[in-house]
Amino acid sequence: MKIVFLDASTLGADADLSPLKNKGSLTVYDHTPPEFVKKRIAGAEVVIVNKVLITKDIIDSSPTLKRICVAATGVNNVDTTYANSRGIQVLNVSGYSTKSVTQITFSSLLSLASHIATHNTAVKSGEYTRGGIFTWLGAPFFELSGKSMGIIGMGTIGQEVALVATALGMEVNYFSTSGTSHCKTYPSLTLDEILSISDVISIHSPLNEKTLGLIGKNELEKMKRTAYLVNMGRGGIVNEQELADAIDNETIAGAAVDVFSIEPLPFDHPFLSVKKSDRLILTPHIAWTSIEARQKLIEGIAANIG
Repeated sequence: MKIVFLDASTLGADADLSPLKNKGSLTVYDHTPPEFVKKRIAGAEVVIVNKVLITKDIIDSSPTLKRICVAATGVNNVDTTYANSRGIQVLNVSGYSTKSVTQITFSSLLSLASHIATHNTAVKSGEYTRGGIFTWLGAPFFELSGKSMGIIGMGTIGQEVALVATALGMEVNYFSTSGTSHCKTYPSLTLDEILSISDVISIHSPLNEKTLGLIGKNELEKMKRTAYLVNMGRGGIVNEQELADAIDNETIAGAAVDVFSIEPLPFDHPFLSVKKSDRLILTPHIAWTSIEARQKLIEGIAANIG
């Protein structure tokens, strides 16, 4: 079986691809520009992609193609409707990154809410030493215990985040972006309700027509001025310019963001011009990338190959 992985670098140089190699003749490319896709998948029965676009035109160019294995949960980079009409399976991997995303959600939130960067700077800059006493109280922080977390998107990751938030003593509510309340453990509220009562808004929903631009200026103004926004879902869910403005205007206390509407982040992105940068934590779309999560993903792809 001929297997082609078009963008293996998205899984990292340390990834163990042996489960894929055991499935057939594997050809691996770190990156594949659009103009090389057709040539590289010629004769392949299985194509593995993370972000490479697989369009109708690409599918038509490869009559041997039987399976498209997406190295992710989302499959919006593949024309699934056309692939299915041609009898080609489009297979994703779900659930592999739940623990990883939850860990980054809380490491980002705890760092933000506890002002870890500011405290680190206070020590390394000598400000703490010059203070002359055993502690430094220049950046007061509040406890998450007793505060309210509003989760947007109560899927597998959202529910895991809810468990950890509960363990920290937080009250948890959620907004269902699909309009259907599948989780009975926590109260389901409207978007306006959850924005107005929450001390933390944590986004874990997919990007679709219902969530595109879900959070903008109007929604941010409904949040508490002391509240934090965490986006681990997709960049397009939040209007990024309006979030940057909200941070600088102190409409909200701050934000932690791991996903962006354009990736990698352009040099002129509004987040990079935020004046109150200590109120904004940015990570380069790494919430899903723990060593364990990436290996689970590879094993899931191998299982999908069959």
